[in-house]
Amino acid sequence: MEKNLKNVLVISFGFLLLFTAYGGLQSLQSSLNSEEGLGVASLSVVYAALILSSMFLPPILIKKLGCKWTIAISMCCYITFSLGNFYASWYTLIPTSVILGLGGAPLWSAKCTYLTIAGTSYAEKAGKNAKDIINQYFGIFFLVFQSSGIWGNLISSLILSQSSNKVEVSEEDLECCGAYNCLTDTTNTTESARPSNSLIYTLLGVYTASGVLAVLLVIIFLDQIKSDQAETEKEKLEAPSFWSTFLATFRHLKDKRQCLLIPLTMYSGFEQGFLSGDYTQVYVTCALGIQYVGYVMICFAAVNSLCSLLFGKISQYTGRKLLFALAAVTNTACIIALLLWRPHPKQLAVFFVFPALWGLSDAVWQTQTNGLYGILFEKHKEAAFSNYRLWESLGFVIAFGYSTKLQAYIKLYILLAVLVLSMVTYGAVEYLEAKSSPGTPTATKKENGGPHSQETHM
Repeated sequence: MEKNLKNVLVISFGFLLLFTAYGGLQSLQSSLNSEEGLGVASLSVVYAALILSSMFLPPILIKKLGCKWTIAISMCCYITFSLGNFYASWYTLIPTSVILGLGGAPLWSAKCTYLTIAGTSYAEKAGKNAKDIINQYFGIFFLVFQSSGIWGNLISSLILSQSSNKVEVSEEDLECCGAYNCLTDTTNTTESARPSNSLIYTLLGVYTASGVLAVLLVIIFLDQIKSDQAETEKEKLEAPSFWSTFLATFRHLKDKRQCLLIPLTMYSGFEQGFLSGDYTQVYVTCALGIQYVGYVMICFAAVNSLCSLLFGKISQYTGRKLLFALAAVTNTACIIALLLWRPHPKQLAVFFVFPALWGLSDAVWQTQTNGLYGILFEKHKEAAFSNYRLWESLGFVIAFGYSTKLQAYIKLYILLAVLVLSMVTYGAVEYLEAKSSPGTPTATKKENGGPHSQETHM
């Protein structure tokens, strides 16, 4: 157990260091690189590359390199994005975004494969149930990993708050913040309050160092999986070819329930994209300054983690329908309030209320949608979760793609429309399920999605 536990901790803290850097950078992109929408365009490219990557790269890399070296090399892809931000331009950020996106899917797949093999191996030796040990390992991983959102944003806020460029936003400029933001004026305000280059370089230096430490931790301390275990896993990976996996993903769309879940899955990408790409820029940076973005996103990450844990536990008592209703009502209330609210520095607490409520809703979308896929498509989990990753990533791509083209209020109306459509189609799925098994109350099914790797957080 000691050796396996050591490897689980090495992977967990490696991901913590890596995503401390990437999570902090993702939250800042729309504010730090606002000129011509470069920041959000780069994020859109990341998720587009992730879609392509997840279709064919993971099995190939894991088979050729093994889990340890796939993790190490994929982590290096993330570091290139930090380096690209030092001289942010279309020629540096877009290529490094493609590299990061291509590295994302192999990284998560190799991590899942490694933890699964390690858990199975220990269970065999100890004569325990493999599922229990694997769940325990994933539990340890997510306990450590989930805090990365807090540390990455804390570092950015502490460093950027040292800025001497703080500009008092005039009442006239404040009129340009919020849902009806004046696009050009917001950019100018953002630029004038931009921290000095030395502070930005310090921040990027810390993030790059964090990524390099993650790679070194994996290379030095992570054990390569024993060849016999790796061979067994390779056989599993060899079984489905790229085309068979690709076709299975789209063949799965013949299932009416999968088609009905597409709006809900895409909404998960839309709502996360809005918070990190739009709320941080047109509400927080515009009215308070870029140094507050980190603190606001810490609030979101902390509430999200606590609620993910809570909802995972209570879903077996409340049933998923009640939780989905709670998330829908909370998100709808937030969207309407954001349409009406004029952000002002004097209302500091309000800037934190929205991400807290958003975190509560997002926790439901993540845990319960993952759980729903696991329950509905138990016999075709691989194809189902490929669809989940595909449609959620497409939601991110679209949300970041139109981010600079539309005003915030239009994006909020789109968000509301997609949410309403999601709830209608989700209701249809529940109706079909109730019709197909009238004697089985939905709430009695195991609805805890268990540990869920959020490739959306990349």
